[in-house]
Amino acid sequence: MKELIEAIVKPLVDHPEDVRVTETTNGGKVIYQLSVHKDDMGKVIGKQGRIAKSIRTVVYAAAAHRNEHVYLDIV
Repeated sequence: MKELIEAIVKPLVDHPEDVRVTETTNGGKVIYQLSVHKDDMGKVIGKQGRIAKSIRTVVYAAAAHRNEHVYLDIV
């Protein structure tokens, strides 16, 4: 799942080397924290959060296909 998130985000940003995805497990939930360069934050979030919502939709759909419960935080 980390690779999927990175594959979606890296083409969107100007500093792909600063894209970091960390994974933590809390009970039955897997939480992915996405961090990017501070100048790229707006590109990942998008106007009114539309890009962030789209990224989450794709990730959640892939997780549902695997019967996993995941959350994506953008920090």
